[in-house]
Amino acid sequence: MRILQVNTADRGGGAEGSAWNLFDRYRTAGQQSWLAVGRKYSNDPDVLEIPRGRAPSAVGRLLQHGADAVRSQEGRLPGMRCLARGLDRLAWPERLADWWHGRDETQFPGCADLPGLCPAPPDIIHCHNLHGWYFDLGVLPGLSQRQPLILNLRDSWAITGHCAYFVDCERWRQGCGNCPHLDVYPACRRDATAANWQRKAAIYAQSRLYVTAPSQWLLAQAQQSMLPAAEYRVIANGIDTACFRPGDRAAARAALGLPADAPTVLFASASSKNIYKDPATMAQAILAMTERVPSLQVLCVGAALPDRALRHLAIRQLAYVRDPQKMAQLYRAADLFVHTAKAEAFGKTVTEAMACGTPVVASAVGGIVEQIIAGETGFLCPAGDAAGMADAAVEFFAADADRRAAMRASAAQRGACFSLDRQVRAFLGWYEEILAQEPWRGRTGG
Repeated sequence: MRILQVNTADRGGGAEGSAWNLFDRYRTAGQQSWLAVGRKYSNDPDVLEIPRGRAPSAVGRLLQHGADAVRSQEGRLPGMRCLARGLDRLAWPERLADWWHGRDETQFPGCADLPGLCPAPPDIIHCHNLHGWYFDLGVLPGLSQRQPLILNLRDSWAITGHCAYFVDCERWRQGCGNCPHLDVYPACRRDATAANWQRKAAIYAQSRLYVTAPSQWLLAQAQQSMLPAAEYRVIANGIDTACFRPGDRAAARAALGLPADAPTVLFASASSKNIYKDPATMAQAILAMTERVPSLQVLCVGAALPDRALRHLAIRQLAYVRDPQKMAQLYRAADLFVHTAKAEAFGKTVTEAMACGTPVVASAVGGIVEQIIAGETGFLCPAGDAAGMADAAVEFFAADADRRAAMRASAAQRGACFSLDRQVRAFLGWYEEILAQEPWRGRTGG
């Protein structure tokens, strides 16, 4: 098969990492695989950067050139992405107007002919995260009439007026409007959420889409929304179980300079602006655990912890880890992985930790509850319940060695169920089913 995937970028975590893994494994499996992205960071010839189009005026083209120069420094200097977007908006008056009025920005003409980017016509188009300032949903009706098109939900953005997760708001069911959370990602300047919602509904009504999600929780939202589908299907995210697997815990700790026998917890820290990952509860959980578990070692990987109350604690702060092997070593070094979240479509770090034999303490939200078997592979707590998470840690460390060993073994067995190979087989099998149902679309090149 010739498979075209579409995503925000070819490097990163979450949806970016998942799409890349599928793209690469498809090639290993002998398929013709391409990945079209809004931002290309690799030199891979099968990664196709979506053109941004030519600005409509001479001044706009100068501004766009400046934006491209700034964008090239994104990974080196802070604030470059925001500056590049500002220049791009000035280059495109319609885009600037959309931003100013809080509407979804739609002036991305390069996505109108995604199949034309490929050396040969794709048999199927598999779209991942379509927000991220690079894609216009308005091209979906035309694309879906040319090739079978899969919309792979990564969060709730496709069915809301602007937000990636609605958390405690139910307005998405009736059409949004009067949004109580304009500041959450992706933020809006003004409340055009009802118009955004209606535009999405109109686009979906003219499209023929196959919709998938990594969890039943997220798929159920889609089925209750304005997003109709020719078929809905759950296909869980996959992890590389050759990398994320049990290993030598003592060696992992020695490499980090940690005491061999000290109780150790690992947190993935997030920016204070990311309310979905709930950094406030994470800080409270760290405080509660260190008060109740003597000699507790705390590892935090990701954003720097902003909470002043934590500064007196001996916390090992580690920058964001891009190398999967290094991340696997961190999971192995910990007795528990703690995941605080207010919303989560899947939570790939949860399965990665379990696959390394590390039980997980996590919020009972979204797709997480479909992964953790409470009491066997970890513990589930209500969102925001820092005290409950501390109780779970105390229960684990107070348990006898046999129970802790049993939980580690169960976690490893459960994590291995979410292998990347399983995900690849599931998608390739689904592609074949779709193409068999619609032989008049796709396979235009023989």
